[in-house]
Amino acid sequence: MGAAAQPLTGAPAAEALLEEAARRAAALPAAPHLALVRVGDDPASVAYVRGKAKKATQVGLSSQVHALPEATAQAEVLALLAALNADPAVSGILVQLPLPAHLNPETILTAVDPRKDVDGLHPVSTGRLWTAQAGLRPCTPAGVMALLAFYGVPVAGRRAVIVGRSALVGRPLAALLLNADVTVTLAHSRTPDLGAVTREADLLVVAVGRAHLVTPEMVKPGATVIDVGINRVPTEDGKGRLTGDVHPAVAEVAGALTPVPGGVGPMTVAQLLMNTVLAAETQRQEAAGELVR
Repeated sequence: MGAAAQPLTGAPAAEALLEEAARRAAALPAAPHLALVRVGDDPASVAYVRGKAKKATQVGLSSQVHALPEATAQAEVLALLAALNADPAVSGILVQLPLPAHLNPETILTAVDPRKDVDGLHPVSTGRLWTAQAGLRPCTPAGVMALLAFYGVPVAGRRAVIVGRSALVGRPLAALLLNADVTVTLAHSRTPDLGAVTREADLLVVAVGRAHLVTPEMVKPGATVIDVGINRVPTEDGKGRLTGDVHPAVAEVAGALTPVPGGVGPMTVAQLLMNTVLAAETQRQEAAGELVR
């Protein structure tokens, strides 16, 4: 049995990112403002939005939750977004996902002004990412990069394998790593002999949503493993427990490993608030004529 992997816990890295966000927010003429749009009363969405608003206040940002009824028509959501886009006091806009089934998420997310797209999901944001231009990046992938930087994990020149090709994590993280001079392989659930691919990775990121998909024999000894998956598995008491896409025994093979929960999760909210500050800084520069796009 090998030595246990270094745990890459998210709390200290997230705290450092939040401290930087607070410092930069305090240097602006007015506090950055985050508009949080929630449609319906899904309990998880309610909790997530409440947590984001609370954390925003803690780092000196202002925020407002725009809670719309479940049956709100798409035209009404688009009208709200148009008003928020036009409001110079609003620095960033986040539309909480998932949306009710009758709403088209692509249409709604595309309606957000790219300059205020703090989720980093607008096609313009995606284009800027893949062409290595300045812009707002998706929160979880950018949070992963911040986590690696906090722990001093080298990335340039290394070989990375990402398991998972979603637009929220896998694809944008591939672009971020490519921009950092990493050789990237993007694998997924249909990749033949997945273990043969993952064993090539110095940096292995797993974001599939399948509990314990990656087992010890699939990991290169000493590799850095980032587990983005969050799955609830049954327990004898019926309450269930959270676990990742990576089997806990991988800690005996990897050099470093993020825990689940408590790894990547805290980074996502911290990066959202940093994105809000970055958006506010860019908007101030544009208003002052210091930045032209």
